[in-house]
Parts: sequence; C-alpha cells; structure tokens
Amino acid sequence: MRIYSWNVNGIRAVVRKGALQEFMAKEKPDILCMQETKAKQGQAEIEFPGYEEYWNSAEKPGYSGTAIFTRIKPLKVINGLPEDIVSEYKVHGDVYGDPNKEGRVITAEFDEFFVVGVYTINIKDDLSRLGIRQAWDKAFLAWCQALEKKKPVIFCGDLNVAHTEDDLARPKENVGKRGFTDEERAGFQALVDHGFVDSFRMFKQGNGFYTWWTHWANARERNVGWRIDYFLVSASLKPKIKSAAIHADVMGSDHCPISLELDI
Repeated sequence: MRIYSWNVNGIRAVVRKGALQEFMAKEKPDILCMQETKAKQGQAEIEFPGYEEYWNSAEKPGYSGTAIFTRIKPLKVINGLPEDIVSEYKVHGDVYGDPNKEGRVITAEFDEFFVVGVYTINIKDDLSRLGIRQAWDKAFLAWCQALEKKKPVIFCGDLNVAHTEDDLARPKENVGKRGFTDEERAGFQALVDHGFVDSFRMFKQGNGFYTWWTHWANARERNVGWRIDYFLVSASLKPKIKSAAIHADVMGSDHCPISLELDI
C-alpha cells in the first residue's frame, strides 16, 4: 500500500497547472492526504475515477484545509479534533482565527490502521501564534494517542517545524525563528518520545532532504530548503514499512509530495 502526502498550497492552482493530474496519473497513490487545499469540495474541477474524496475545509474562504483522496473506502472519516481534547488543552482562537475552524485535521479509519492528515499551525514570523501552537501540539498528540488505543496510527502532513538541524539547510541562521524554535521542536520531539516513528529517517540520515523551499533566491534550484512534511507511524507498524521517500522532482507547489509504502 502506498500513501502520499502533499501540501498543495491551493488545490485549484495545482489543478490549473495540471500538476495534480500528472502526479496522480504517474504515482497512482492508494491514499493521498493533502494540506492547504484552500478550497471547499466542488470548487476545484477535478475527478479521479476510483477515488473517494473527503474534505475538511476551513470556514474562511481560500484558507488552510485538508483532504483525503483514497481508493480504499474508509470505515469512517472524522473532521477536526474532538471537543473534549480541544477543551482540555485550551486550543482556542486568537486574533488570526480559531484553529478548530481551519480544517487542519482529517482522520480516516481503515481496517488495520488510522490515517490522519494534518496541517499544523504556522506560528508567524513574529512568533505570535506560538502559544496556541504549543496547545495544538499537545492536543494533536492526545488525539493520536486516543486513536492508538483502538488500532495503529499513521499521521502525515505539514507539521511546520524542522525537527533537527539536519532538517533544514541553514540551521544556525534560523535558531529561534518560525519553524525552528525550541518550543516547536519540543512539540515534535514529544511525538517521537511517545513512540511514533519518523519513517523517512529509517532510510535516510543527514541533511539535504527537504520538502519545502521559499520562492526567493532560487532556493529550490539550490536546494536551500526545510523538511517540514512528515510521515510518522505507530511503532507497531515499523516492521511493515517498505520505504519512505521525498519526491522533490514533483512541481506545482512550494512543497513537494512525500510517500510511505507499507507491506499491507
């Protein structure tokens, strides 16, 4: 089984470019999780025969949002985080809006596991969303832990953090900045400490492997990027992982797709 994740940075734009159609025809994913769709279902003129579509769109038009396209019909799809977790960890709105209304999490239950697509809060250049991001990180971990009590979990998406210095091209220049603060990195480390496995690091070590590049200064051509898109899996699934990859050659967004292949 092959599962892909891609922050498309606007599904309508990536469809207009033909990039999504080309990607689907070439890769033929069993499951595709998308982030930053910036649209509601039906706004993008696309149809992929054989796929079911599930969307969790932001209430604010043209903003955020997640979706899952899958060949395998899920047993159930859940949008967002449960109210009890939101309340417990105080994931409330701020001047930018309510993250619980931004379409940031979509969960699909299958026979053998859950797949969770996530688009984690960006804390802004002035770090003004750091507080709510810290609450979000705790709430998201709690959700994954709750799911894991039923069956193994695969979660993927744009987590908006580089975990280690190997996960961005210029770590020393970015210490304490958005995407590389101690607090954001600690939020990711909490997922690892719980036992979730960063699948890509099972196969590749060191730097030079990135999933996002700024549009400035030919950063993508020079591979001056960040690895902020991930597949993490429950430890019990680790023996079933055949490969994990970054598809940096796929254009259409400022992020590239990532993939996970399982022997299931």
